[in-house]
Amino acid sequence: MTATENITFNVISADLKKVSADALVIGIGKGTDGPVILDSPLSASAVNSLKASLTALGVTGAADELVRLPGLPDTGAKVLVLAGVGKLSGTEITEESLRRATGSAIRQLAGLAHVVLALPTTAVTQVSAIAEGAALGGYQYASLHTNPNGRKAPVQKVTIYSALAKDPALAAALLRASVVARAVNATRTLVNEPPSRLYPATFADAAKDLAKGLPVKVTVMDEKRLLKDGYGGIMGVGQGSSRPPRLVKVEYKADKAVADLALVGKGITFDSGGISIKPGAGMITMKCDMAGAAAVLNTVLAVAGLGLPVNVTAWLCIAENMPSGTAIRPSDVLTMFGGKTVEVLNTDAEGRLVMADGLVAASAEQPDVIIDVATLTGAQVMALGHRTAGVMGDDGVVAALKAAADRSGELIWPMPLPEELRPSLDSPVADMANIGERMGGMMTAAVFLQEFIGKDDDGETIPWAHLDIAGPAFNEGSPYGYTPKQGTGMAVRTLVAYVEDVVARSR
Repeated sequence: MTATENITFNVISADLKKVSADALVIGIGKGTDGPVILDSPLSASAVNSLKASLTALGVTGAADELVRLPGLPDTGAKVLVLAGVGKLSGTEITEESLRRATGSAIRQLAGLAHVVLALPTTAVTQVSAIAEGAALGGYQYASLHTNPNGRKAPVQKVTIYSALAKDPALAAALLRASVVARAVNATRTLVNEPPSRLYPATFADAAKDLAKGLPVKVTVMDEKRLLKDGYGGIMGVGQGSSRPPRLVKVEYKADKAVADLALVGKGITFDSGGISIKPGAGMITMKCDMAGAAAVLNTVLAVAGLGLPVNVTAWLCIAENMPSGTAIRPSDVLTMFGGKTVEVLNTDAEGRLVMADGLVAASAEQPDVIIDVATLTGAQVMALGHRTAGVMGDDGVVAALKAAADRSGELIWPMPLPEELRPSLDSPVADMANIGERMGGMMTAAVFLQEFIGKDDDGETIPWAHLDIAGPAFNEGSPYGYTPKQGTGMAVRTLVAYVEDVVARSR
């Protein structure tokens, strides 16, 4: 068995009559001619009876659809659950469809203790996707409600029915699902924490706590160290708050590492906009502005937990952006780590200032690749919506991240870095300004970050990519699939898959 926080997995291929459970879940696809019952361990007679009833029951097979029926004599489950997997294309159901259907079912079946999942599996990776979806769908934030009555407990035990139960590769696949889901869920929890509880110092403490028991080194740079070493971006953004900033470095060093990677994350624990203050409604979700830092932190911890042969360092650029008598003003000039000067024209374009310091610090160690993750711009949401992140940077890194995202089930889309945007960042008093061309603002922000990527020993610019996750990092709408309301854990699965692909290409 493999445990992920409060959920336990087991895979069997035995007679389901011998498995006592609260519910048995089978899949229903949305076919061109109506709902389709996917392969399951139910008897032919039971399947035929169900087929005749689907239309009368209003079952369509649409994603997130869940229909509960009385249990059948074929099984030991009290309830039979029909879970929609969405539109079918061809005969093979995708891993992401299984992941989403499973996550949706487990999320909606909260209140039950033991659920059996009997969706079709022809490969170990599909079993792993089901386990991952279940762990993600079972996530609940430990809320601060004083009266928890009415809150249904998440599913505690999941049994996956598969003919692959004895496959020797299954244990490793379930371990991966468990580790990755734990990392995603830890990211969600950090994002969901109120800013009164999660601020720079406590975020740094959380990083140390999450790293306990793993072969990683956590270094916390406080405001005195940051001031002494010249981290002008992080210090500038954080100077308006009574809670001083932090830069947290999380290092995982592997034996016989095949690559050296750096991840830089934006960690604004609350973004008021500073002196360029946001409208009131625009601040409501701004506890999520540290989602990039949470994602890169938990990616490194997942890589360490999986023991992948790669050196990975995360740089968490953490500050609280507040207006006060000590806050930076429009027209102030900051000297960034490394010496470059930036005129601050808008204090609400603060994420790129803290990220610039982190990118310079990461570059100084000359990794093979730098990837940064940030809830950076509202323009990202305008361009790509609430569920798709933008990725920009060097073609090779961008393509590899897109492939990793596709494999992991996350949505990202490549965007260009037009050369004509750079002159709009020119400043008459400093090396550059922190805002430029308004149209295409997601790309302008990335062009700004690009200026802080260093060179390797050969004088070549270090390969780099930037992930803007402003929309998909936080779900303001209703839950769907394995995605809960509020923090989503966006980018963790893509980054872990990217690291795995780096390893695979080295062999």
